[in-house]
Amino acid sequence: MKDFRKLKIWERGMEIVKKTYSLSKQLPTSERFGIASQITRAAVSIPSNIAEGCSRTTDKDKKRFAEIALGSAFELETQVLITKEIGLANPEDCDKLIECLHEEERMINSFINKLNS
Repeated sequence: MKDFRKLKIWERGMEIVKKTYSLSKQLPTSERFGIASQITRAAVSIPSNIAEGCSRTTDKDKKRFAEIALGSAFELETQVLITKEIGLANPEDCDKLIECLHEEERMINSFINKLNS
């Protein structure tokens, strides 16, 4: 599929980017080059890798980029959990983002399984 914008996993990834940037604004200025940078980079990686995978011609290549996107989702989930645990952001906002991430992770897994069959 060449038009990545039609994929629900890409759309959800873009929502995650927006929510992540909103969450990063809650973080202390001292974290601008720490956790804030980490979470925004991981979030941006999710839809970016889905889009890049759509440019590939083989399912094997598409799967590889979907797996990278999934890894970024897990990375972001871990970072948001750390942010919540050490009290850097509103716990409810962290929980909402984690909920979105769980849905995205399930969707990416389904996409990978579809590519495997």
